[in-house]
Amino acid sequence: MAATRSLQRCRHLLCRPSFSLLRPSSSSFRFFSDAIAPHSTPPPLPTSPPIPSPESNSGNGGCSTIRSSLNEAEVAKFAAIAETWWDFEGPFKPLHQMNPTRISFIRSALCRHFRKDPFCARPFEGLKVIDVGCGGGILAEPLARMGASVTGIDAVDKNINIAGIHAESDPLTSSIEYRCTTAEQLVKENKKFDAVIALEVIEHVADPSEFCKSLAALTVPNGATVISTVSRTLRAFATAIVAAEYLLRWLPKGTHDWSSFLTAEELVLILQRTSISVKEMAGLSYNPLTGEWSLSDDLGVNFIAYGAKEGDVQ
Repeated sequence: MAATRSLQRCRHLLCRPSFSLLRPSSSSFRFFSDAIAPHSTPPPLPTSPPIPSPESNSGNGGCSTIRSSLNEAEVAKFAAIAETWWDFEGPFKPLHQMNPTRISFIRSALCRHFRKDPFCARPFEGLKVIDVGCGGGILAEPLARMGASVTGIDAVDKNINIAGIHAESDPLTSSIEYRCTTAEQLVKENKKFDAVIALEVIEHVADPSEFCKSLAALTVPNGATVISTVSRTLRAFATAIVAAEYLLRWLPKGTHDWSSFLTAEELVLILQRTSISVKEMAGLSYNPLTGEWSLSDDLGVNFIAYGAKEGDVQ
Protein backbone atom coordinates (compact mmCIF):
# COMPACT_ATOMS: atom_id res chain seq x y z
CA MET A 1 0.00 0.00 0.00
CA ALA A 2 2.82 2.42 0.81
CA ALA A 3 4.35 1.81 -2.60
CA THR A 4 0.98 2.39 -4.26
CA ARG A 5 0.49 5.72 -2.48
CA SER A 6 4.01 6.82 -3.43
CA LEU A 7 3.36 5.85 -7.03
CA GLN A 8 0.08 7.76 -7.09
CA ARG A 9 1.78 10.89 -5.75
CA CYS A 10 4.32 10.70 -8.63
CA ARG A 11 1.84 10.08 -11.42
CA HIS A 12 0.72 13.66 -11.98
CA LEU A 13 4.34 14.83 -12.03
CA LEU A 14 5.23 12.42 -14.82
CA CYS A 15 2.19 13.41 -16.92
CA ARG A 16 3.93 15.68 -19.42
CA PRO A 17 3.78 15.89 -23.26
CA SER A 18 7.47 14.96 -23.45
CA PHE A 19 6.88 11.76 -21.51
CA SER A 20 6.96 8.61 -23.60
CA LEU A 21 6.10 5.05 -22.73
CA LEU A 22 9.44 3.29 -22.43
CA ARG A 23 9.46 -0.40 -21.74
CA PRO A 24 12.50 -2.60 -21.07
CA SER A 25 13.31 -5.39 -23.46
CA SER A 26 13.15 -7.90 -20.62
CA SER A 27 10.18 -8.47 -18.36
CA SER A 28 12.48 -9.03 -15.39
CA PHE A 29 12.53 -5.28 -14.61
CA ARG A 30 9.59 -3.25 -13.37
CA PHE A 31 9.71 0.49 -14.13
CA PHE A 32 7.39 3.42 -13.57
CA SER A 33 7.17 4.81 -17.08
CA ASP A 34 3.66 3.43 -17.57
CA ALA A 35 2.21 5.05 -14.43
CA ILE A 36 0.43 8.20 -15.54
CA ALA A 37 -2.62 9.60 -13.74
CA PRO A 38 -3.48 12.84 -11.85
CA HIS A 39 -3.39 12.99 -8.09
CA SER A 40 -3.70 15.61 -5.39
CA THR A 41 -0.79 17.15 -3.50
CA PRO A 42 0.58 14.77 -0.85
CA PRO A 43 0.24 15.64 2.85
CA PRO A 44 3.32 16.99 4.68
CA LEU A 45 5.62 14.45 6.24
CA PRO A 46 6.35 14.40 9.98
CA THR A 47 9.51 15.76 11.52
CA SER A 48 12.47 13.42 11.82
CA PRO A 49 12.83 11.58 15.15
CA PRO A 50 16.01 12.50 17.03
CA ILE A 51 19.24 10.70 16.19
CA PRO A 52 22.56 11.07 18.02
CA SER A 53 25.00 13.27 16.13
CA PRO A 54 28.08 11.64 14.59
CA GLU A 55 31.50 12.60 15.84
CA SER A 56 32.66 15.70 14.05
CA ASN A 57 35.53 15.67 11.58
CA SER A 58 37.42 18.59 10.19
CA GLY A 59 38.79 19.35 6.75
CA ASN A 60 37.34 19.17 3.26
CA GLY A 61 39.33 16.31 1.76
CA GLY A 62 41.87 18.64 0.12
CA CYS A 63 39.62 20.18 -2.55
CA SER A 64 40.19 23.90 -2.81
CA THR A 65 36.96 24.71 -4.68
CA ILE A 66 33.90 24.72 -2.41
CA ARG A 67 30.65 25.61 -4.15
CA SER A 68 27.09 26.17 -2.99
CA SER A 69 25.91 22.56 -3.06
CA LEU A 70 28.92 21.13 -1.21
CA ASN A 71 28.35 20.11 2.41
CA GLU A 72 31.72 20.28 4.15
CA ALA A 73 30.55 18.16 7.09
CA GLU A 74 29.54 15.37 4.70
CA VAL A 75 32.87 15.62 2.86
CA ALA A 76 34.76 15.22 6.13
CA LYS A 77 32.53 12.29 7.13
CA PHE A 78 33.38 10.31 4.01
CA ALA A 79 37.05 11.31 4.07
CA ALA A 80 37.31 9.53 7.42
CA ILE A 81 36.37 6.17 5.88
CA ALA A 82 37.90 6.62 2.42
CA GLU A 83 40.39 3.75 2.78
CA THR A 84 37.54 1.22 3.08
CA TRP A 85 35.95 1.75 -0.34
CA TRP A 86 37.11 -1.61 -1.71
CA ASP A 87 36.59 -3.54 1.52
CA PHE A 88 33.55 -5.64 0.63
CA GLU A 89 32.84 -6.22 4.33
CA GLY A 90 33.46 -2.61 5.37
CA PRO A 91 31.23 0.48 5.67
CA PHE A 92 30.46 0.46 1.93
CA LYS A 93 29.28 -3.16 1.89
CA PRO A 94 25.64 -2.09 1.25
CA LEU A 95 26.72 -0.14 -1.84
CA HIS A 96 28.70 -3.10 -3.16
CA GLN A 97 25.67 -5.33 -2.67
CA MET A 98 23.36 -2.81 -4.33
CA ASN A 99 25.72 -2.04 -7.20
CA PRO A 100 24.71 -4.81 -9.65
CA THR A 101 21.05 -3.76 -9.38
CA ARG A 102 21.90 -0.09 -9.90
CA ILE A 103 24.03 -0.99 -12.91
CA SER A 104 21.27 -3.12 -14.46
CA PHE A 105 18.90 -0.13 -14.31
CA ILE A 106 21.52 2.22 -15.79
CA ARG A 107 22.45 -0.20 -18.57
CA SER A 108 18.83 -0.76 -19.55
CA ALA A 109 17.86 2.93 -19.41
CA LEU A 110 20.90 4.29 -21.25
CA CYS A 111 20.78 1.61 -23.95
CA ARG A 112 17.20 2.59 -24.75
CA HIS A 113 17.90 6.30 -24.49
CA PHE A 114 20.92 6.20 -26.81
CA ARG A 115 19.55 3.31 -28.90
CA LYS A 116 22.40 1.00 -28.01
CA ASP A 117 22.40 -2.80 -28.11
CA PRO A 118 21.94 -3.96 -24.48
CA PHE A 119 23.23 -7.43 -25.33
CA CYS A 120 26.67 -6.42 -26.60
CA ALA A 121 29.64 -6.53 -24.25
CA ARG A 122 30.42 -2.81 -24.50
CA PRO A 123 27.10 -1.03 -25.16
CA PHE A 124 28.37 2.38 -24.00
CA GLU A 125 31.06 2.72 -26.66
CA GLY A 126 31.21 6.33 -27.85
CA LEU A 127 29.46 7.79 -24.81
CA LYS A 128 31.01 10.33 -22.44
CA VAL A 129 29.77 9.60 -18.93
CA ILE A 130 30.50 11.34 -15.65
CA ASP A 131 30.12 9.72 -12.24
CA VAL A 132 29.48 12.61 -9.81
CA GLY A 133 30.47 11.70 -6.26
CA CYS A 134 32.35 8.66 -7.54
CA GLY A 135 33.84 7.65 -4.20
CA GLY A 136 36.34 4.84 -4.72
CA GLY A 137 35.12 4.11 -8.25
CA ILE A 138 32.74 1.20 -7.66
CA LEU A 139 30.37 2.55 -10.35
CA ALA A 140 32.91 4.24 -12.63
CA GLU A 141 34.77 0.98 -13.23
CA PRO A 142 31.75 -1.04 -14.49
CA LEU A 143 30.79 1.90 -16.72
CA ALA A 144 34.27 1.89 -18.24
CA ARG A 145 34.12 -1.88 -18.78
CA MET A 146 30.88 -1.31 -20.70
CA GLY A 147 32.80 0.93 -23.09
CA ALA A 148 32.05 4.43 -21.80
CA SER A 149 34.62 7.20 -21.68
CA VAL A 150 34.32 7.85 -17.94
CA THR A 151 35.15 10.83 -15.76
CA GLY A 152 34.82 10.36 -12.02
CA ILE A 153 34.74 13.33 -9.67
CA ASP A 154 34.60 13.56 -5.90
CA ALA A 155 35.16 16.28 -3.31
CA VAL A 156 37.34 13.96 -1.20
CA ASP A 157 40.90 13.69 -2.48
CA LYS A 158 41.44 10.40 -0.61
CA ASN A 159 38.58 8.89 -2.59
CA ILE A 160 40.12 10.04 -5.86
CA ASN A 161 43.53 8.63 -4.95
CA ILE A 162 42.07 5.25 -3.99
CA ALA A 163 39.87 5.13 -7.10
CA GLY A 164 42.82 5.93 -9.36
CA ILE A 165 45.08 3.29 -7.81
CA HIS A 166 42.37 0.63 -8.05
CA ALA A 167 41.52 1.50 -11.67
CA GLU A 168 45.15 1.10 -12.72
CA SER A 169 45.00 -2.63 -11.93
CA ASP A 170 42.73 -3.30 -14.94
CA PRO A 171 43.48 -2.16 -18.52
CA LEU A 172 39.74 -1.69 -19.13
CA THR A 173 39.47 0.83 -16.29
CA SER A 174 42.86 2.53 -16.39
CA SER A 175 41.52 5.12 -18.85
CA ILE A 176 39.07 6.58 -16.29
CA GLU A 177 39.79 10.24 -15.62
CA TYR A 178 39.49 10.95 -11.91
CA ARG A 179 39.43 14.50 -10.56
CA CYS A 180 39.03 15.96 -7.10
CA THR A 181 36.51 18.65 -7.93
CA THR A 182 32.80 19.45 -7.87
CA ALA A 183 30.03 19.43 -10.46
CA GLU A 184 29.75 23.20 -10.10
CA GLN A 185 33.42 23.64 -10.95
CA LEU A 186 33.06 21.56 -14.12
CA VAL A 187 30.10 23.70 -15.15
CA LYS A 188 32.38 26.74 -14.93
CA GLU A 189 34.80 24.87 -17.19
CA ASN A 190 31.99 24.28 -19.71
CA LYS A 191 32.31 20.49 -19.52
CA LYS A 192 29.55 18.43 -21.15
CA PHE A 193 28.67 14.74 -21.00
CA ASP A 194 26.23 12.43 -22.76
CA ALA A 195 25.16 10.91 -19.44
CA VAL A 196 25.48 12.38 -15.95
CA ILE A 197 25.13 9.95 -13.04
CA ALA A 198 24.96 10.73 -9.32
CA LEU A 199 24.14 7.75 -7.12
CA GLU A 200 23.56 8.13 -3.38
CA VAL A 201 24.96 11.65 -3.49
CA ILE A 202 22.11 14.16 -3.49
CA GLU A 203 21.16 13.34 0.12
CA HIS A 204 24.63 14.50 1.18
CA VAL A 205 24.72 17.92 -0.54
CA ALA A 206 23.82 21.23 1.05
CA ASP A 207 21.43 22.38 -1.69
CA PRO A 208 19.74 19.67 -3.83
CA SER A 209 18.24 22.23 -6.22
CA GLU A 210 21.60 23.84 -6.99
CA PHE A 211 23.17 20.41 -7.28
CA CYS A 212 20.57 19.33 -9.86
CA LYS A 213 21.10 22.57 -11.78
CA SER A 214 24.77 21.64 -12.07
CA LEU A 215 23.94 18.10 -13.18
CA ALA A 216 21.61 19.49 -15.85
CA ALA A 217 24.25 21.98 -17.01
CA LEU A 218 26.75 19.14 -17.43
CA THR A 219 24.29 17.13 -19.54
CA VAL A 220 24.28 17.69 -23.30
CA PRO A 221 20.93 18.44 -24.98
CA ASN A 222 19.10 15.12 -25.50
CA GLY A 223 21.45 13.58 -22.91
CA ALA A 224 20.53 11.47 -19.90
CA THR A 225 20.71 11.99 -16.15
CA VAL A 226 20.48 9.23 -13.56
CA ILE A 227 20.07 9.84 -9.82
CA SER A 228 19.51 7.44 -6.94
CA THR A 229 18.80 8.34 -3.34
CA VAL A 230 16.77 7.49 -0.22
CA SER A 231 13.19 8.66 0.19
CA ARG A 232 12.12 10.80 3.14
CA THR A 233 9.62 8.37 4.64
CA LEU A 234 9.27 6.92 8.12
CA ARG A 235 10.01 3.49 6.69
CA ALA A 236 13.27 4.80 5.23
CA PHE A 237 14.12 6.32 8.62
CA ALA A 238 13.51 2.95 10.28
CA THR A 239 15.50 0.91 7.76
CA ALA A 240 18.22 3.20 6.36
CA ILE A 241 19.08 4.89 9.65
CA VAL A 242 17.83 3.05 12.74
CA ALA A 243 18.40 -0.47 11.41
CA ALA A 244 21.38 0.03 9.07
CA GLU A 245 23.34 2.44 11.28
CA TYR A 246 22.33 1.71 14.88
CA LEU A 247 21.12 -1.89 15.02
CA LEU A 248 22.88 -3.83 12.25
CA ARG A 249 25.79 -1.36 12.08
CA TRP A 250 26.15 -1.79 8.33
CA LEU A 251 26.98 1.92 8.09
CA PRO A 252 28.80 4.31 10.43
CA LYS A 253 26.45 6.16 12.77
CA GLY A 254 25.50 9.51 11.30
CA THR A 255 25.99 8.46 7.67
CA HIS A 256 22.50 9.72 6.83
CA ASP A 257 20.38 12.67 7.93
CA TRP A 258 16.68 11.88 7.48
CA SER A 259 15.80 15.54 6.94
CA SER A 260 18.13 15.63 3.90
CA PHE A 261 16.29 12.86 2.07
CA LEU A 262 14.02 13.66 -0.89
CA THR A 263 10.79 11.94 -1.80
CA ALA A 264 10.38 10.71 -5.36
CA GLU A 265 7.91 13.46 -6.21
CA GLU A 266 10.23 16.14 -4.83
CA LEU A 267 13.09 14.87 -6.99
CA VAL A 268 10.84 14.86 -10.08
CA LEU A 269 9.87 18.50 -9.47
CA ILE A 270 13.45 19.62 -8.84
CA LEU A 271 14.62 17.96 -12.06
CA GLN A 272 11.74 19.40 -14.08
CA ARG A 273 12.83 22.89 -13.03
CA THR A 274 16.25 22.17 -14.54
CA SER A 275 14.77 21.02 -17.89
CA ILE A 276 15.23 17.32 -17.11
CA SER A 277 12.12 15.24 -17.70
CA VAL A 278 11.97 12.08 -15.60
CA LYS A 279 11.22 9.08 -17.81
CA GLU A 280 11.54 6.15 -15.44
CA MET A 281 11.71 5.46 -11.72
CA ALA A 282 12.23 2.20 -9.88
CA GLY A 283 12.61 1.14 -6.30
CA LEU A 284 15.78 -0.56 -5.09
CA SER A 285 14.47 -3.17 -2.67
CA TYR A 286 16.50 -5.27 -0.24
CA ASN A 287 15.53 -8.81 0.74
CA PRO A 288 16.95 -9.50 4.22
CA LEU A 289 16.41 -13.25 3.81
CA THR A 290 18.54 -13.58 0.67
CA GLY A 291 20.74 -10.51 1.17
CA GLU A 292 19.99 -9.47 -2.40
CA TRP A 293 18.77 -6.25 -4.01
CA SER A 294 16.26 -6.04 -6.85
CA LEU A 295 14.31 -3.47 -8.87
CA SER A 296 10.72 -3.05 -7.72
CA ASP A 297 7.74 -0.69 -7.75
CA ASP A 298 8.42 0.40 -4.16
CA LEU A 299 9.72 3.98 -3.97
CA GLY A 300 9.40 4.10 -0.19
CA VAL A 301 13.06 3.61 0.74
CA ASN A 302 15.78 3.48 -1.95
CA PHE A 303 14.91 4.51 -5.49
CA ILE A 304 16.57 5.39 -8.77
CA ALA A 305 15.42 7.77 -11.53
CA TYR A 306 16.39 8.32 -15.16
CA GLY A 307 15.60 11.58 -16.93
CA ALA A 308 16.22 13.15 -20.33
CA LYS A 309 17.56 16.65 -20.90
CA GLU A 310 15.11 18.99 -22.67
CA GLY A 311 15.22 18.56 -26.42
CA ASP A 312 15.05 14.76 -26.32
CA VAL A 313 12.87 13.49 -29.18
CA GLN A 314 12.08 10.13 -27.62
